[in-house]
Amino acid sequence: MSNNPYLLGLDRQPANFQQLTPLTFLERAAQVFPDHTAIIHGASRLSYREFYRRSRRLASTLAQAGIGKGDTVSAMLANTPPMLEAHYGVPMTGAVLHAINTRLDAKIIAFQLDHAETKVLLTDREFAPTIKEALELCDADPLVIDYDDPEFAQTGELLGDSEYETWISNGDSEFAWAPPDDEWDAISLNYTSGTTGNPKGVVYHHRGAYLMGYGNALAVSLGQHPVYLWTLPMFHCNGWCFPWALSLAAGSHVCLRWVRPKAIYDALADHKVTHMCGAPTVMAAIVGATQEERRSLPHKVHFTVAAAPPPEAVLAAMSEAGFDTTHVYGLTETYGPAVVNEWKSEWDELASGPQAAMKARQGVRYAPLEAVNVLDPDTLDPVTPNGEMLGEVMMRGNIVMKGYLKNTDATKEAFAGGWFHSGDLGVMHEDGYIQIKDRSKDIIISGGENISSIEVEDVLYKHPDVQAAAVVAKPDEKWGETPCAFIEMRPDASVDEDDIIAFCRDNLAHYKCPRTVKFVELPKTSTGKIQKFKLRDMAKDI
Repeated sequence: MSNNPYLLGLDRQPANFQQLTPLTFLERAAQVFPDHTAIIHGASRLSYREFYRRSRRLASTLAQAGIGKGDTVSAMLANTPPMLEAHYGVPMTGAVLHAINTRLDAKIIAFQLDHAETKVLLTDREFAPTIKEALELCDADPLVIDYDDPEFAQTGELLGDSEYETWISNGDSEFAWAPPDDEWDAISLNYTSGTTGNPKGVVYHHRGAYLMGYGNALAVSLGQHPVYLWTLPMFHCNGWCFPWALSLAAGSHVCLRWVRPKAIYDALADHKVTHMCGAPTVMAAIVGATQEERRSLPHKVHFTVAAAPPPEAVLAAMSEAGFDTTHVYGLTETYGPAVVNEWKSEWDELASGPQAAMKARQGVRYAPLEAVNVLDPDTLDPVTPNGEMLGEVMMRGNIVMKGYLKNTDATKEAFAGGWFHSGDLGVMHEDGYIQIKDRSKDIIISGGENISSIEVEDVLYKHPDVQAAAVVAKPDEKWGETPCAFIEMRPDASVDEDDIIAFCRDNLAHYKCPRTVKFVELPKTSTGKIQKFKLRDMAKDI
């Protein structure tokens, strides 16, 4: 028997102990702020009391259909109330929510339905043609429930036997849900993009989702009763876990089916939106809006952006339009953002060049992440924190995935040495801020020198006629590889290959400059990521 007096004669988990789960966020919000607006969708409004009751009704209906612990409920839904309800109602039964990327083709969706062993499929009528084809291709035979959005006229075919509102109407709004038996239990399943083969199923657990609620609240300063506009798809890493984080802050969700400039500005102004998230493409829609589409904003809006750091000109345009921007970094495997560029007030005094350099860094770990570091991928030794020595960005902690579904080998490889291997190459600065330089497979080795494709792309984005750019390695007999730039130009642009190369030579070491420039429409994944593997194939044929 231990002599430790602090054990107090209790087990590690006494009877009053409850496993961590974000489901308690909604329960608390409904108790403390029952009449506060939880969801705004078109002309409809749902209070927190109603949001909680509807989520429990969904859980009850799922339970009546035989859904329980470890079952998968898939959702092919836009940013609408049922998708928010699914983030609570599905795990209230012990089941796992699989939010499907609405931009995927039928073949990939069919693979996911089979791999996830989907038991119930909630699907919006808008996506009926794709889902119908996917159901014909897959072996899974889920119960299909259609959602006919009452706020928008829809003409898509009804595929199931029941419509969502009718289906949940028989559920018990006082359903006695229970927290998970173990906070390590799965809460959701998210698939990677799968640009080079079948996607991997990333499993999140209740503990990680719970802690991400607090992490998001701190990282973007949610405060109490924020108003959040859904321009980030809820299918993307469970909307970076904001469907749960907003309940923690008793905030209002403003649903948006389609990301369009006018709809964004109308929502911002009409609902006094305080927070929103998205990819750089959303920022482009905002700063590229016409005067007819724009509305004056009553206050600053906090915009959280992921992916590559936005160009300085875009950040300036966002500020002028009324937005404060926070840059974050993460992966599907880290519940979305796990690193944030924590801005320091003293950097406000820097000249534009040094300040832009600070903004280009990905930053420091999220509060609930145990560690992020830049390590030698072979020895796992930390790189010298000098902003120059290259290594692989690795993480560990409670907001790293549980693992890949049905893929033990890939899970072991991802966690080799006790760290999650991101596959991103970066540097560590003296102050502990990391900066991504490239994906490990995207680094260009020319004449024995490493060239960061991201560094070259950053320069290209500064050209006033460049709308989008991607740089890959082109095989070269003399140098081994040389940079090859693929560029989408802005409308009415009139530059040629020589102009682009000359611009790069004015802003980069000459060996880093593209030797070849091609003007194309860049191939992208369903989530808007540029498919560099296709560009590498194109470069080989030039």
